Order: sequence, then C-alpha cells, then structure tokens
Amino acid sequence: MFKIIEKTELAPKIVKLVIEAPQVAKKALPGQFVMVMAQEEGERIPLTIAGCDAVKGTIDIVFMEIGKTTVLLGKMREGDFVPTLLLGTPSRIEKFGTVVCIGGGVGVTAVYPVAMGLKKAGNLVIGIVGARKKELVIFEKEMKSATIALKIGTDDGSYGIKGFVTDILKEMLEVGTHIDLVYAVGPLPMMRAVSNLTKPYGIKTLVSLNPIMVDATGMCGACRVTVGGVTRLCCVEGPDFDGHLVDFDELAKRQKSYLKEEKEIMNM
Repeated sequence: MFKIIEKTELAPKIVKLVIEAPQVAKKALPGQFVMVMAQEEGERIPLTIAGCDAVKGTIDIVFMEIGKTTVLLGKMREGDFVPTLLLGTPSRIEKFGTVVCIGGGVGVTAVYPVAMGLKKAGNLVIGIVGARKKELVIFEKEMKSATIALKIGTDDGSYGIKGFVTDILKEMLEVGTHIDLVYAVGPLPMMRAVSNLTKPYGIKTLVSLNPIMVDATGMCGACRVTVGGVTRLCCVEGPDFDGHLVDFDELAKRQKSYLKEEKEIMNM
C-alpha cells in the first residue's frame, strides 16, 4: 500500500498525486511509468512518473479524469492508499545534440522528466507544449526549467500561438532549425502527426505509446503494438518507439476495443 501525501488539481479534471513510495523513488528513471490501481479489485493502468524525490521517498503522477480508474483516483484524498505500484521501463537518455520535446495535453507531464534527463546529459532541449485552451496548459514552469526555449500553442489561441504543436514544429523545420531528435508524448493523433511531419526530413522521432496494458510483465500480450512490421510489447520493450515505424492505424483500432465496456462501467 502506498500513501497519498499530497493532492493538487492542476487544471479542470487534471490531478497530481504525490505518493509515498521510497523504493520506487529510489530507482525511478526519466520516462519510467508505474502500473497504478485505484482499488484492489480494479484494473491497472500505466501512468508515467512526472517527478520523484529520492530523499523524501515520493513520486508524482498526473492524470486526467477520463476513465473509470482515473475518476476513482481523482476521488482519493490525502492520507488514502494506492494498492499497487509496479515500475516499468525508462526512456533512453544520452547525448543526441538538439532535441525537441513535445507534450500534448497531459502528455507534457511525461515529457518533462525526459526533457530534464536529456538536459542533464548535455543536450540542447527545446520544448513545445500544446493544449486545447489556456486553462489546460500545465507544467509550464517545469518545462521552462528543462529547456533552452519553450513554445506553447493552444487550439483556440487563448495562450501562446493559435495552433497545434505540429504547427510550431513545422515552422521550426521550414526555417531550417537543426534538430537531431524529436520526442513526443500525447494523444495518438498528435504523435502520428508529429511523426508524419518529421519523416520527410529524416529526423529521428520517438513516441511514447500508451496502449491497453494489463500485467506489465510481457506475459499477457495486451499491450502489443506493431513497429516496423514486428509485434512489440509496450510494457517491456517500450513505451518509446520509432514514430516512423509505428502502425498507428492498428494501434488506434486496438485502443477502441473496450469503448462499450468503458461507457457501461462509467454508468455503474
């Protein structure tokens, strides 16, 4: 059992929990996720560690209340206990050169620790953050601390530029900005669009995938994705994959496998 030390609402329906988990905090690396349960007989979902403090023995997780488990997590209070935390696979951190880290929506909380890790490894990190509107822009301060420049876009133009993260990236590419790596986390359509944009330029692009995941040990096969024509298991071989090789059509279809059941359980 893992105690919730602090709970903060970052934006409407976007919650941050600080959880007491000394062993996890001690071993956590940038990009690693944890499998979280809201109740002992519920489902387990992967949530990327948005921050950790090895000294205090805590980790941060951020989520949007959109499904049954995240809604239940959102109802939990400081002092409550999370039943299970299982540590996943970290991102590859090394010196690439100039790296553009892109976070769409809540995905920015997963991008931040990777951006910070890349900065510490000696990379020049440029950040791009996208949200539907100003009220949903989160982790701006954190991303500024991890980047040499941060560009923000909102769908409605209420903050930063009016447009998508791909509009910002496209402008950078068109003016000849040198980029060695793009790392993107967010909604599936956004990661697909980023990958399609960088492919003609031959810029290595990594996307952090979040498929249906059950046991997180590579045994059940629920999190399988096709990358370069080969079946890969996201829980033990990912979640980061080459965006130019991911079969986004198949992944999008698999993500809709349990929409009916999800709607039914939300009404229970």
